[in-house]
Amino acid sequence: MQTQMQGRAANVAGRRQQVRATRASRANLSVRAVASGGAKPTVLVSEKLGEAGIDILKEFATVDCSYNLTPEQLCAKISLCDALIVRSATKVTRAVFEASKGRLKVVGRAGVGIDNVDLAAATEYGCLVVNAPTANTIAAAEHGIALMLAMARNVAQADASMKKGVWDRNTFVGTSITGKTLAIIGFGKVGSEVARRAKGLGMEVIAYDPYASAEKAAALGVQLVSMDEALATGDFFSLHMPLLASTKNLFNEAAFNKIKRGARIINVARGGVIDEDALVKALDAGQVAQAALDVFAEEPPKFATSKLVGRSDVIVTPHMGASTAEAQEGVAFEIVEAVVDALQGKLSQNAVNAPMVPAEILKELQPFIALAQGLGRAAVSLVADSGFSELGITYSSPRGDDLDTRLLRANVLKGVLDGTTASTVNLVNADLLAKNRGLKITEVTIRGEGSEVLTSMSVALGSKSAKFSGAVDKTGRVYVEGQVRNGQPFITKIGSFDVELAVTGSVLLTRQLDQPGIVSAVSTLLAEDNVNISFMTVGRTGKNKEAIMAIGIDSEPSAATMAKMINVKGIQEAVVFAEGGK
Repeated sequence: MQTQMQGRAANVAGRRQQVRATRASRANLSVRAVASGGAKPTVLVSEKLGEAGIDILKEFATVDCSYNLTPEQLCAKISLCDALIVRSATKVTRAVFEASKGRLKVVGRAGVGIDNVDLAAATEYGCLVVNAPTANTIAAAEHGIALMLAMARNVAQADASMKKGVWDRNTFVGTSITGKTLAIIGFGKVGSEVARRAKGLGMEVIAYDPYASAEKAAALGVQLVSMDEALATGDFFSLHMPLLASTKNLFNEAAFNKIKRGARIINVARGGVIDEDALVKALDAGQVAQAALDVFAEEPPKFATSKLVGRSDVIVTPHMGASTAEAQEGVAFEIVEAVVDALQGKLSQNAVNAPMVPAEILKELQPFIALAQGLGRAAVSLVADSGFSELGITYSSPRGDDLDTRLLRANVLKGVLDGTTASTVNLVNADLLAKNRGLKITEVTIRGEGSEVLTSMSVALGSKSAKFSGAVDKTGRVYVEGQVRNGQPFITKIGSFDVELAVTGSVLLTRQLDQPGIVSAVSTLLAEDNVNISFMTVGRTGKNKEAIMAIGIDSEPSAATMAKMINVKGIQEAVVFAEGGK
């Protein structure tokens, strides 16, 4: 006991020493900042923040800790503030930015989600928004493991029974996790940390994430698998994906029907990734044995009518994955550092809205931003579910190696990564997000002709498979190329085929042998399905040789129409993809 107490005391002392050292380094920096910048800036903290973070912030700025402000009170104060730090309760609306009269330079969100900040208004008013995305990682992973163990051994139910004065050892017989397979859905920061801990508990760990690095997974002893394989193999499921259009209700009735009977599910990610009605049905049928939920589609849930909260086979906690003293302290340090960096005019890797780019560079490259994003979106929409691990970007410019590619690369990454991450991708964080996903990026600049800053650019994704084999070039990569013509971005090549597609809307691609009758046959099928055509272009390798046809469409054809299209004589494959990421 004495040894344990000594160990705890040493840990506390170590943490205090670390805080003091951090404060000292910050104090030295603040002296330089104040000496060069004059009066200290004013920072309004509208929700509770760790005291250690507040103490550090006070060395840089005049700090106003005013909690539980009404929207009117916040608007009244904000014109006197250079920065605002919030958690999740304070709503930073357009009215707040308008009331700031241009003084507000940065909003710091102490946490990950930024749903309570109007990003469009922040960007319009020139206000940088930063968050604290990493400090909660360990806490969330630990909570996921805690829920899994508590669920497997019926800890919450047994505790409730004991508190009622009942000694019942038979009702709460659990299941061992050793040797069982944990399927992690979403293999990012939190998912990786869950894997480390599960391996230490003797579990077999597999993961599904089409954008994760196989090398990163292998280093942790984790096998990346398809979604269907994960569903069929897992004994326990731990969910760690962001809530996006592609992940909303990912665990629906169809998914639950594919899992092993008696599987167990843990969710510390976002409530909307599970169809709660489908989960209730699966629990009732015994398809899912138990669930442990920290998050819900509606928070807090309606306790009187919730079909999940009161169940004995469901453990629930009130979205407390980040609720540890250490995580809260870490969030305070992280957000204070990000806010201070922003006030000093430094680029912050935690920025979540418009990147800070010199005005002259932004003006020069503006016509090419849409092209860069469009090429990224087009390329990723042609990659199969196996994902990709390499990104190659080639620029053709009269400036050669003197071309500043940062903004273009960031927008290619935005096009590639949007829809696969909850983070906002911009110049500041694009490379970091790509690095965290294990994405290998190669850039090549070729000296081209002409007076424009950029003649053309291309995007190639290294992938095991493609949705449309015609998009694969001779090196085995999904390849798209484009140009800006008369101020408008166009895709000019897909795979080895020359095309001319405006970077907007949905496109039907077909690969076929060049022969009469194909255009009319496809047009007839689309007309019968009430699909309107906006344009059509054909690129071919030669007369009566392989070709691809690109058709702009106002709506997607039905599955039945697509099946009929494949049966048209000469057509080898067909796919619909969104050039503009729709």
